[in-house]
Amino acid sequence: MKYRKLGKNGPEISVIGFGSWAIGGAGWASGWGDQDDQLSHDSVRAALDAGVTFYDTAAVYGLGYSEEIIGKALKGDRDKVILATKCGLVWDEQKNVSKNGTYDSVIREAEASLQRLGTDYIDLYQMHWPDTDTKAPAEETMRAMDKLIQDGKVRYAGVSNYDVPLLEQSLAVRHVDSLQPPYSILRPKAEQELLPFCQEKGIGVVGYSSLTSGLLSGNYTYDTKFEANDWRSRNAAHTGENLRKNVDRAEKLKLVASRYDLTLPQLAIAYVLAHPALTSAIVGVRKPSHILSVLPAVDVALDEATLAEIRAIAAE
Repeated sequence: MKYRKLGKNGPEISVIGFGSWAIGGAGWASGWGDQDDQLSHDSVRAALDAGVTFYDTAAVYGLGYSEEIIGKALKGDRDKVILATKCGLVWDEQKNVSKNGTYDSVIREAEASLQRLGTDYIDLYQMHWPDTDTKAPAEETMRAMDKLIQDGKVRYAGVSNYDVPLLEQSLAVRHVDSLQPPYSILRPKAEQELLPFCQEKGIGVVGYSSLTSGLLSGNYTYDTKFEANDWRSRNAAHTGENLRKNVDRAEKLKLVASRYDLTLPQLAIAYVLAHPALTSAIVGVRKPSHILSVLPAVDVALDEATLAEIRAIAAE
């Protein structure tokens, strides 16, 4: 494993991060379908043994369940890892999810996450999505983050899915230690403004959906179907003509990967890590092989010609 510093002030973390969205299981609108808890536990332990130190979850994943699974799996090894979770998505008794970045909600959510994770501090606390429901200003959210840091309940403050104006508003309150944007071969938009801005400001970047929610797994075909309780069954990129186009792109990318003796997922991770703004690439995990199989990517250096070829395929 290799490690990079998270922004100008943050800790060193593994360049591959453990993504915990899917292990929240089914039973909520954005779930990945049924998940075996023992496989989830085994996956965390396998990643830990392989040197993965960055574990990313969120309160909303499984409506609290992912945090519980991660907390139990890391029990006894808390001091060996950088534990990241997120706030800003809350739910009611009917499992309806809404966005809330108000000061009081952020403080309240942190207390609930600490309980579920079984820890007395969160290494990296991140606002999950911009608050478009209560419309709390980004400055208010960041003031709550700063209070949690002052109280010793959080070590570093981050945001997820923010654009440059929201980052600028947050920076007016305190330094933003990290940004978590979607970033992959098939979702390269962050390269235009976000990544250069983060480099300039010393903000660490942890890219999520490095395999574009499985589209770069190399396992999909034109006929791939998802269970009704899997959010991908309702996602445009994973269904219909868009799925066909993405499968075609994946097949071309496999040819590039083969020249490096890599799998498609390994190529996808190597591409993300090639950008100098990136600290870590999050890999979504449902079983140990999902993370163990991509570890060779940390030793891959893609040349500029190959990166250009990859971009051209994605843009077709």
